[in-house]
Amino acid sequence: MSTKNNLETIRHSLAHVLATAVLEMFPESKFGTGPATENGFFYDFDLPRTLIPEDLPILEEKMKKIIEKNYPIEKAEAPIEKALDDFAKAQQGYKVEIINDLKKEGNERVSVYKIDGFVDLCSGPHIDSTGEIDPESFKLQRISGVYWKSDEKNKQLQRIYGLAFENKKELDKYLKRIEEAEKRDHRKLGKELELFMIDSTVGLGLVMWQPKGALLWRIMEDFWYQEHLKNEYELVRSPHIGSRNLWEKSGHWGFYSESMYPPLEVGRSLNELKETKDEKKSFAKEEYLLKPMNCPFHVILYKSRMRSYRDLPLRWAECGTVYRYEKSGELSGLTRVRGFTQDDAHIICSKEQVKDELKKVTDFIVYMLSTFGFKEYNVYLSLRDPKDKDKYAGNDEGWEFTEKILEEVAQEKKLNYRREKGEAAFYGPKLDFKIKDCLGREWQCSTLQFDFNLPERFDLTFINKEGRKERPYMLHRALFGSFERFIGVLIEHFAGAFPLWISPIQIEIIPVSEKFNDYAKKINSLLLAENIRSEINDKNESLGKRISESEKQKIPYILVVGEKEEKAESVAVRSRDSKEQNVLKLNEFIEKIKKEIAEKK
Repeated sequence: MSTKNNLETIRHSLAHVLATAVLEMFPESKFGTGPATENGFFYDFDLPRTLIPEDLPILEEKMKKIIEKNYPIEKAEAPIEKALDDFAKAQQGYKVEIINDLKKEGNERVSVYKIDGFVDLCSGPHIDSTGEIDPESFKLQRISGVYWKSDEKNKQLQRIYGLAFENKKELDKYLKRIEEAEKRDHRKLGKELELFMIDSTVGLGLVMWQPKGALLWRIMEDFWYQEHLKNEYELVRSPHIGSRNLWEKSGHWGFYSESMYPPLEVGRSLNELKETKDEKKSFAKEEYLLKPMNCPFHVILYKSRMRSYRDLPLRWAECGTVYRYEKSGELSGLTRVRGFTQDDAHIICSKEQVKDELKKVTDFIVYMLSTFGFKEYNVYLSLRDPKDKDKYAGNDEGWEFTEKILEEVAQEKKLNYRREKGEAAFYGPKLDFKIKDCLGREWQCSTLQFDFNLPERFDLTFINKEGRKERPYMLHRALFGSFERFIGVLIEHFAGAFPLWISPIQIEIIPVSEKFNDYAKKINSLLLAENIRSEINDKNESLGKRISESEKQKIPYILVVGEKEEKAESVAVRSRDSKEQNVLKLNEFIEKIKKEIAEKK
């Protein structure tokens, strides 16, 4: 058995050890499910009281005693009817429900595993005995509430999460990584650095940007527009809502309605009613939907006139805000929101142009990610699940062609990609780029999606070289994915200490006393004239406190100016990366900063 598979088996076995400890602590426990996870395990319980954090070390000790006693983990198989009877007698209703589900699927037998007095329905595998587990290699992490089968209509259970690794050294290493991740949490830093806020008065999952955060956004967006114009994109804009008819025709209402907000119903105004004098027409209602995507609008723009092969490829880009309904329990800072701005673009091209356009987008994605400091990423080729075709629009021929072309592009661009069946969008396959931050965590941001369905649904055509109508292909792509998520990842990647070129405030000028405020203002004016973002900190506080405050705000450069600096037309420079203070001529410092910004270090 490979090390990875063995570790996964140990993690799964630890979930059973946890359940055994819980049964000892609460004999009336009802058990849900307990699988292994990427970094450990969890188990869901229906318990007589709410757990508190202080329960976790008690359960940990019980688990260690179970491990020390080296109980065998015994497997047995039983006819499904006997298993139903046994778990019903044990009053384990959740297990009975699972067995009934297995019965409906045609299973005739099930397997169970036993540790001491605890018997669990499970397909395994497990280690042979509890003594194979290193008692120092795991830790119970936290408690959360979850609905049985993830359905809000069902009872809420208590989930205990645990971490588990090969040994204590690997566990400690991961715990340090978690500690560092907590320090970098974009929600915490966003508040400390005054970048953004989310307030329940406004609505869950809806972001408001404070001045520094809005400036960061503008810097990124300006760069985004500049690079798109260089890459021969044209800019378009679309409204925030669209007629329900539009979303029905695009297929979104049929395939995606669970993630869309309910229709907004509007009628005619009183003035219109008086003008029409037609009661039937006056009460006509229209239905609109908040847009979850920008693509149908771009399709309608394309159809505004007949297109020729000479017009293609069309590359239309838009930073468009979209709205998707996410369950409140799934919302998380900037990385999972209900309203977000996609850095969207659609490329409409002929079949012959598809591969070249896909390659160009791939290069564009890699360039943008590396410019913002992300050199490592994993690529996932998301394909249709051939066993569940009803989830997808389009025909087999279209899917086979688009999946084949995308995989060829991934191979020819030497992307390190993984195939994932069942992860395609409902309208076509895609390449997802998951960037790795400095802690090695993956984040889904950039995506390149192939669509042959919208052109079909909206009857898009162009006149080809032979003078006949031909159906174009459509590519959807986003480089950041969304501004919100990308900024959230940036904050955590750099721990809020942004590179100079995108830092909202690049220079903080601190006069040692009010006597040198005029010199500070002069420096500030010169910097602003050179498009260097600077501000003056002349608060009525000590010099040390003001320097400390600027350092906490993670400003790249602090300029301290006093009598010596004013006389010499110089500045005392403190870099964020070094506590040392160097004195430079003002013009020399400005040239240094301009060069660093231009190089986007």
